[in-house]
Amino acid sequence: MTLLPTGRARSEAVELAVPWILRIGVAGCFIGHGAFGIITKAAWLPYFAVANIGEPRAWQLMPWIGMMDIAVGVLALVWPCRALFMWAATWGIWTALLRPLSGESCWEFWERAGNFGVPLAIITVVGWSGPQLRRLSSRWPDTGEGARLRLSRVLCLVTFSLLAGHAGCTLLEPRASFAHNYAAVWPHGPAGVVPAVALLELAMAAGVLFRPTVGLLVGVCAWKAATEALFVLAGSPVWEVVERFGSYTAPLALAFLPGPWLAERSTIAAARPNFPSTP
Repeated sequence: MTLLPTGRARSEAVELAVPWILRIGVAGCFIGHGAFGIITKAAWLPYFAVANIGEPRAWQLMPWIGMMDIAVGVLALVWPCRALFMWAATWGIWTALLRPLSGESCWEFWERAGNFGVPLAIITVVGWSGPQLRRLSSRWPDTGEGARLRLSRVLCLVTFSLLAGHAGCTLLEPRASFAHNYAAVWPHGPAGVVPAVALLELAMAAGVLFRPTVGLLVGVCAWKAATEALFVLAGSPVWEVVERFGSYTAPLALAFLPGPWLAERSTIAAARPNFPSTP
C-alpha cells in the first residue's frame, strides 16, 4: 500500500512535501515549548535544579529560554540551515534527558523522541558538513535511494520510540494527567481505559517497527493529534498540543517515504544526499 504514485510522480511529491512536513514539526515543537517559557511553567523548576539553578533564577530564565525556542521555531520555517537543526536536535535531547535526570521515568525521555528525532532526521539528509548558516532550499532534491532509506529508518525509530515511550509512561509510571485527559471525553469510563490505550499504543509501535504501512502511519499521526488534543479539552493551554508537533509529523513524513518493504524504492536514482544551498 502506498500513499503516493510510484516513479517520478512519487519522487516529486516527496521532494515537495517531506521537507516542509519535517520543518513544520521542528517549528511547532519549539514554538509550543517556547510559549511555555514565556508564560512560565512551574513544572520546569525541577529541570533547572538539575543544573543547580535555584527557583528565583529559574523563573527569570524561563522567558529568555522561551524566546530562544520561538526564534528557533520561526527560523525552521524561514531560514532553515544545518546549524539550526543541529542545535534543535541537541537542545531537544538535553531537555528530554532532564526528565529522567530530575527523577522522572526514563520513559519520559523516549516519549519525546519527536522533539529531537525530527531535526535529527533532517540532518540525516542534509548531512553534517557544508555551510552551517547558509539557507537550505525548501525543495527536497533527488537524494538517492540510500539517503531516503536512512531517513525512513530514522523516522521509523522515532515513531516507534514516541509511541512505546508514551505507553511506558502510562503502564509503568502513570501520570494523573493521562486519566484526567481521557475523563474529559469519557467522564465515567472504565478504570481500565488508560492501560487499554497503552496496550493499543504498544501494538501500534510494534507495527511501525516491523510493518510500517502507509495506513498505519497516517493512523498514528491522527491518533497522536487526537489524544494530545485532549489536553485542551481537559483545560490545559493549546501549547501542549503545539509543542508535540514532532509526534505528528514524524509518522506523516515516514508515510511519504519508500522503505525496504516497498518495491518501488529501486526507481529512485542515486544522488548526493544533500540539500542544494541558495545564494
